Amino acid sequence: MDFSNYVIYVDESGDHSLEVIDQYFPVFVLDFCIFQKEYYYSSIVPKVQAFKFQHFGHDLVVLHEHDIRKQKPPFVFLKTQAKRIAFMEGLNEIIEGADFTIVAAVIDKHRLTHQYAYPENPYDIALCFCMERAYAFLRDQGEHTRQTHIVVEKRGKREDDALEFSFRSIRDGANHWGPMHGFEIVFADKRINSTGLQFADLTARPIARNTLDPAQPNRAYEIINTKFRQSPAGVVKGWGLKIFP
Repeated sequence: MDFSNYVIYVDESGDHSLEVIDQYFPVFVLDFCIFQKEYYYSSIVPKVQAFKFQHFGHDLVVLHEHDIRKQKPPFVFLKTQAKRIAFMEGLNEIIEGADFTIVAAVIDKHRLTHQYAYPENPYDIALCFCMERAYAFLRDQGEHTRQTHIVVEKRGKREDDALEFSFRSIRDGANHWGPMHGFEIVFADKRINSTGLQFADLTARPIARNTLDPAQPNRAYEIINTKFRQSPAGVVKGWGLKIFP
């Protein structure tokens, strides 16, 4: 099987446990960022590298949403308002100007446990929704029969084994489309400096925050909302964003 022209990077926001649900963050979000490869390596990656050289003097920094938001090292300089504004405006400009597609799933864990006596794992549910919609995107591009890699961060052997089992079950037929043999999963070390994984990390939490409180101002989500896969009529929900139940 030859390689497709697309690659998918994945991250999540929230946890997928149903045993203890955080009342302040009772959702789990899985976020697929889909990039056309040539555009990704020729345009997006160089812009992110230049941004890092501008603000850090080197390109080894990983843009992690949690550390940026909490202003942890190496983002302590963001405590200075002028530097924070320049940094966030520059980062938003890169994401806003980038041509990529998001398909994401939001699982409301309270509603899930209330509506289902034996609910499935939120990660498995979200993974199926995202893989189905990513596959539909690739079908639209005529790329669904070629191999497309789905890149996820390692979380630990037990978790990774469970994820791979779920992925292969969904890929091999436990989904809306039937077999989706073009997909292949790749596990990346958490320390890897991948631009695509950083895009997925930066875009996952704003999706969760908007779901929890749509009325709250959310500049990041305003940008992300333009990246979701859409229907021909411009509909996002059910196409690029699945909220369940």
